[in-house]
Amino acid sequence: MAKVELIGIGKVYEGDVRAVENANITVEDREFVVLVGPSGCGKSTTLRMIAGLEDITEGELLIDGERMNDVPPKDRNIAMVFQNYALYPHMSVYENMAFGLKIKKVPKAEIDKRVNEAAKILDIEKFLDRKPRALSGGQRQRVAVGRAIVRNPKVFLFDEPLSNLDAKLRVQMRAELSDLHLRLNATMIYVTHDQVEAMTMADKIVVMKDGWIQQIGSPLHLYNQPANKFVAGFIGSPPMNFLTLKVAESGGIVLRSEDYEIHPIGAHTEALTPYVGKEIFFGIRPEDLSFTEKSNAKNAIPGKITVVEPLGADTHLWINAGTQPMVVRTEPNRLFKVGDEVKFEAKMEKAQFFDRETELSLMKVED
Repeated sequence: MAKVELIGIGKVYEGDVRAVENANITVEDREFVVLVGPSGCGKSTTLRMIAGLEDITEGELLIDGERMNDVPPKDRNIAMVFQNYALYPHMSVYENMAFGLKIKKVPKAEIDKRVNEAAKILDIEKFLDRKPRALSGGQRQRVAVGRAIVRNPKVFLFDEPLSNLDAKLRVQMRAELSDLHLRLNATMIYVTHDQVEAMTMADKIVVMKDGWIQQIGSPLHLYNQPANKFVAGFIGSPPMNFLTLKVAESGGIVLRSEDYEIHPIGAHTEALTPYVGKEIFFGIRPEDLSFTEKSNAKNAIPGKITVVEPLGADTHLWINAGTQPMVVRTEPNRLFKVGDEVKFEAKMEKAQFFDRETELSLMKVED
């Protein structure tokens, strides 16, 4: 397969509209990398520059060490799977999958072999004679993936391929694409706005915002060591809670609101000492808060329940901690109701802290 390198890649549109800024990404051979971020963050533009569908304004794109900036898309040996499938409606499934090979004048016997092998991998052999309109959304997406597989490309590119599918089918297709990656042993670059897709599929995640890369790392690395408040809030569902608290010194470092105190531990103290007298963002994930009835619980956050969301395996509680909203993930074995006054104790070993101005993490983030 192939190694893909983006070195200082930038994209500037007419009117000095900067869509991507100084993107530095290395996709190792056979790696599954996911570009994730909100709409308009530059992830699809980055993918299209790799494909050759957008010109590169700044920087260099290398595939297996060869500069690709000016190489036409058809000569990059890359296959792309689009959000809208992009199938020819008048052609059968077989014809759609074979079309690119026919254009390249691949012998018919080789075309038959490749199409049938791909159809078998994707379990669409019985649909080869059908037109796209006779297929479900999931089946059409398999055809689009099959069309990419038959080309034996160096790199597979996926541009939000599951966004048109219903929730249940998205879960199924996520598993199928992950399995496909292992079976093909292929280099894959995948774009999505859905952080759950990124967390469940990626070897490595690239988080983007406003054209800039915020952080690159494995799913668990980004989850446990976010570089800034944006990454911390974007990765994880429900997202991390952020409370604005003041750092004080009272026989040790404490974080204060009008209604409660939080007592940092270990390395937290060293990171927070320069912020004495200032406000910081205290981050804690919904699953790292546990209900307590202790009157003297050390790191308990009091609040009033405003919304109860029973989800079967767990329950999400939306509470107001003073004037600050937060969400708690709890087991469904206790019946909470709107209006209840409650206290939730924070697991301080899981806490995160962020500068109020820069929003960068105050904790040491390893590469």
